[in-house]
Amino acid sequence: MAEGMLRAWGGDRFDAYSAGVEANVVAPLAIRAMDEIGIDISDQMSKRIETFDGQAFDRAVTVCADASESCPYFPRAGRQLHWSFEDPSAARGTAAQQLAVFRRVRDQIAERIRVELLGSD
Repeated sequence: MAEGMLRAWGGDRFDAYSAGVEANVVAPLAIRAMDEIGIDISDQMSKRIETFDGQAFDRAVTVCADASESCPYFPRAGRQLHWSFEDPSAARGTAAQQLAVFRRVRDQIAERIRVELLGSD
């Protein structure tokens, strides 16, 4: 979701990439939650962190609650940020309850991107 937001809102100011410790299918509820705010992430693909080995970044941002422990340090990143969010894919309950978690996390990520990366409230 963060990659999609930064691509949509960052214009040519950012080249956004995302990866995880494991490559998984992009969650259909993430696609739905992002579609609700006008961002299509249906073409995004889950990638493993090793895909970007040796690449330099201005910023590296980890976004899951346990990512700071399970994601590697990026020695070639100008700045490392860790944003702790609940993992929405771990949400349980009805589809509506799970979607509510994706929406909540989406909105939390959006706020952090707007304030800390885009510089607006």
